[in-house]
Amino acid sequence: MTKYTFKPKDFKTFSIPGLDARMSALDDNIRPQLHELGDYFSQFLETATGETFYPHVAKHARRVVNPPKDTWVAFATNKRGYKMQPHFQIGLFESQLFVMYGIMHEAKNKGQQVAVFENNMDALKQLPADYSISLDHMTQEKTYIKDMDDASIQEAIERVKNVKKGEFFVARTLEPNANELKSDKAFLTFLEDTFTQLLQFYKF
Repeated sequence: MTKYTFKPKDFKTFSIPGLDARMSALDDNIRPQLHELGDYFSQFLETATGETFYPHVAKHARRVVNPPKDTWVAFATNKRGYKMQPHFQIGLFESQLFVMYGIMHEAKNKGQQVAVFENNMDALKQLPADYSISLDHMTQEKTYIKDMDDASIQEAIERVKNVKKGEFFVARTLEPNANELKSDKAFLTFLEDTFTQLLQFYKF
């Protein structure tokens, strides 16, 4: 019996029509693991940084018609919310599991917060080949860092400073049938390695 990982059928939750039916399936198939991951990695991040992290599992409470196309657990040092500060996420779309760290468009002082990526450009470019950048957390679209030149990375950073909806996340993804999802041990190893890499950009 697995505690943390997701099976290919869990990802199919996002193809279930109707808000109530999909939310019920999320409660059964995905949210239990998100809560377990929340407990595990809030402790992991506390050990790594010396700061207290709080897990925030998406509730989708404001939805009244359209069912969610993704869900997640976010980690931040603010107990009441995570959107206003740089934060970590583990989440799923129908065809992708994602792990990422960065800045959402609701964040305060975005220009100051995104500077950590600007000031650590070399570390960003030296990440393993499967790391990417997301400019919109609401879509699955991400671009591998290895396929971006300095100018395009800088342009993405400038967009966070100058555009209200601008976002910047460093991400790593898995397909639903990935070997890393075959067992809790393999999944946790993947996640711990990813968080360790992402922590380069968390300045505490």
